[in-house]
Amino acid sequence: MSKMMYGRTVRFLMGALVFFLPWGIFGQESGGAAVRRLSPDEAVDLAIQNNLSLEVERINAGTKKRASDLSWNRFVPGVTVAGILTRDNEKTTGTVFIPSPPSIVSYEAPQWHLAGRLGAELAINLAMFEAMRTVRLDYEGGLITYEAARAQLEQNVRKAYYQILLAEESVKLNRENFANAERRVSMARDNYQAGLAPELSLLQAQVSRENLRPVIDQAENGLKVAMAQFAMSLGLEYDTQFEFISIEDDLELIPLDVAELISKAASGRPDILALKQTILTLESQRRALKFANLTPSLNLSWDMTRAFTEDPWKTSWFSDNWARGGSLTITLAMRLHSLLPFSPDYQGIKDADDRIRTANIALAQRIRGTEIEIYNTVLTLERTRTSAEAQRLTIAMAEQAYRLTEEAYRAGLQDLLEVQNAELALHQARLQMLEQNFNYRIGLIDLEYAIGVPFGTLSSRGSE
Repeated sequence: MSKMMYGRTVRFLMGALVFFLPWGIFGQESGGAAVRRLSPDEAVDLAIQNNLSLEVERINAGTKKRASDLSWNRFVPGVTVAGILTRDNEKTTGTVFIPSPPSIVSYEAPQWHLAGRLGAELAINLAMFEAMRTVRLDYEGGLITYEAARAQLEQNVRKAYYQILLAEESVKLNRENFANAERRVSMARDNYQAGLAPELSLLQAQVSRENLRPVIDQAENGLKVAMAQFAMSLGLEYDTQFEFISIEDDLELIPLDVAELISKAASGRPDILALKQTILTLESQRRALKFANLTPSLNLSWDMTRAFTEDPWKTSWFSDNWARGGSLTITLAMRLHSLLPFSPDYQGIKDADDRIRTANIALAQRIRGTEIEIYNTVLTLERTRTSAEAQRLTIAMAEQAYRLTEEAYRAGLQDLLEVQNAELALHQARLQMLEQNFNYRIGLIDLEYAIGVPFGTLSSRGSE
């Protein structure tokens, strides 16, 4: 039995598990000592409920929804009320004509003045209507971003679930190998006592058995750590015990049409949808900028004033010494300088055009990258399926070789080394079969994410 091979296998499983799980961004809730039976769907539900990063996206989407629902509030006029108290730097005098008897009388104007003002103002242009559409598009983009984050989280959790299943099966194989080593020690002792084998064979069997102990301990400890990290990723206590639902060993071939999958990705992949929504938002922002700078704007303002004509410190405010005033102003204005090609406003529109072109290029690149990703994933799945079919035959032959070698060893016709080699070959064949099963299901999960279909559309068929 190769200790180095077991060590590399365990490190691979644990390292891959750490890679797939987004540690450190989750909340926690109380766990328990009882074993908790957990399916992949239930694990995803727990992660979605307790993932703090996803909660941030949910809050952001709620903020954008509120802004979208109230986008009409830009048509609410600005209303101000003000009280004004002023004092002249110099005293002023004035004259007034008195008709009876006719005379002109001089008077000293009050140095303090009191006034009140109520005003309302509203600016209306085409950009305001387009801005409402921009806010709505931004909210729709927020929903897409949330769904993309949710899909990414679900992908990670499902892949981590199968990682742990693979680690559990690997631990089971190690325990079976240890049981076989115990049986070989018993057979070596019987052969030694019967004079059919030397003492060296017994010592070799015992050494081989003891060499398996640290390998099993390492694998079991790694599985415990992985379980604890998985529990915390679901928002549970680290010591929560799980019972995972095992998967069948048989893989079902799923017909995969690359062209059809690429077509689905273009219309359903979360990151592609997000880029398309970004382009729509940029186009709306450009129209709003164009309307604001290159079309007239209508401004409506109304105000009413009341001014106290006497000294506010010497005369009662409740007298009739108040003068009324006010006006309604309608202004139609246009920014003529914005029509100049070299003006900042005009160049701002050109910059918006550049941002739209850049976003379209990014979308084309993403679509092309997705096509390559889907093509490679499909090829990998086909290769994995073919390898798994061949591996079944390898396992059958390895089991028969191990059984015959062990029977010959029991009869004293083979030495211990041949038995160990046969067992190692069988263990390697079974472990590779487990990895093929794991890789196939992980590939289906990646493919589901790549084409933007609900998880389980393909992978559940591969698990039936």
